[in-house]
Amino acid sequence: MPSLDRQDNVFVLDLGDGENRFHPDWLTAVDAALTEVEKAEGPRALVTKATGKFWSNGLDLDWLFAHAGEHLEYVVSVHGLFARTLSLPLVTVAALQGHTFAAGAMFSLAHDLRVMRADRGFWCLPEADIDIPFTPGMSALVQSRLAPRTAHEAMVTARRYGGLDAAAAGVVDHAVAEEDVLATAVEIARSQAAKAGDTLGTIKARMYAPVLAALRDTVAPLG
Repeated sequence: MPSLDRQDNVFVLDLGDGENRFHPDWLTAVDAALTEVEKAEGPRALVTKATGKFWSNGLDLDWLFAHAGEHLEYVVSVHGLFARTLSLPLVTVAALQGHTFAAGAMFSLAHDLRVMRADRGFWCLPEADIDIPFTPGMSALVQSRLAPRTAHEAMVTARRYGGLDAAAAGVVDHAVAEEDVLATAVEIARSQAAKAGDTLGTIKARMYAPVLAALRDTVAPLG
């Protein structure tokens, strides 16, 4: 399960050591961690990391198929995670040490910056291959954070980006050696910690107002 640590002015949220899919209990734990970070005072920033082969594989489809009657509430909670992360009043950095797929990739895009391992692991939006369309809110999020050509390629072709390709396409900001992913993310976060506060929150809320509105609106079904 996710856990939160603090290194001076940098909070480090570890998503877990499995596939880190969005089980409702996982979503609740992440939301509680974000609440703690948001309510803290003074300079601060957030790094989101994971342990092992995956950063996140996104939706917990096994749970979703077993709880079809809770489909809408589930997607609302996922949208809520994206919206909250996108609008946090502090700088957020995703430290992508492993595979980052589907809704996990969207979650990474809700962060301000991304650092990815250069030599192994993929960032991918496989929805076109797995026959699950993007909701309007998900489409808005992806298109707001990627250049139009890259968003089209990622969403339509389901391309798997390695670290260097992801950096070249602007999907991530830095591609570094495995042992440098977390340290680089923490250093970036530390350098931006003084920006935390209401002004930054207002900037983000206004910058991403249409995306946040789409994510918080009544959601369309996934299929």
